[in-house]
Amino acid sequence: MPDRSEIQQVYREVQDSLCAALERVDGSSTFHVDEWERPGGGGGITRILAGDGVVEKAAVNFSAVEGDTPPRLSERLAGAGSKFFATGLSVIVHPSNPHAPTFHANVRYFETDESVAWFGGGADLTPHYLYEEDARHFHRALAEVCGRHETADYGLWKGQCDEYFHLPHRGEARGVGGIFFDHLTDQLDEVWAFQSDLARSLEQAYLPILERRLGAPFGDPEREWQEIRRGRYAEFNLVWDRGTRFGLETSGRTESILASLPPRARWVYAHEPPPNTPEASLLDLLLGEPRSWV
Repeated sequence: MPDRSEIQQVYREVQDSLCAALERVDGSSTFHVDEWERPGGGGGITRILAGDGVVEKAAVNFSAVEGDTPPRLSERLAGAGSKFFATGLSVIVHPSNPHAPTFHANVRYFETDESVAWFGGGADLTPHYLYEEDARHFHRALAEVCGRHETADYGLWKGQCDEYFHLPHRGEARGVGGIFFDHLTDQLDEVWAFQSDLARSLEQAYLPILERRLGAPFGDPEREWQEIRRGRYAEFNLVWDRGTRFGLETSGRTESILASLPPRARWVYAHEPPPNTPEASLLDLLLGEPRSWV
């Protein structure tokens, strides 16, 4: 099996790097650091940035937990085991400017006492206003990371991302996707080399997009649309997200698990954007077939 300590060290290093980069871009706030312990074994470090700067809320969270495998664990495990160990890094950024997209990424490692281990993870982009150059930049960065590793498959994982980050009850995509992979149990050393490369590449995949949208002008109508789309984001995380269920069912720290939720969201009854507007164009994209961006 891969070395637990090495995996945790890389996740912690990426946490440090991403937090420093986001503080630099925000320019006014710093991350609050909250170290916690999990009843039953392990714990983590939750880092939250929230303020009046260009980043309205960001969470960059590390965890390493272990203990008895809960009998009601809803996520399909890659193998049997009465004990488990799981470590991961999750990232969520909710910018203040509606023209800057929300960003999410996660890398994780899981093993059981039956010598079964697997990696999972991914990254995706959720714009409130569509800038095709942003979607292309993001997907190109992910495709380039995948292209450096024989065990990675951008085309397959892009399709899995489109399928996973979808709201079935609305028939909408959550955003413009990215990559999503799970339960990779073969060639674990090679998969770890890919995953660590992906984790270190997240900053370059997202920060240039964030920086070029921060000065875009906006007013109350754009802010309202952003909050409506954030409502969709919250719906996915609370209803469909496997990571949320896994954390809650393994007695994870609730505040850290729900840190991905936006600070403000709204639900407007039967809302439909006016036709021939940027808002309607985005919704048309999300209701249609997934697009190729590279």
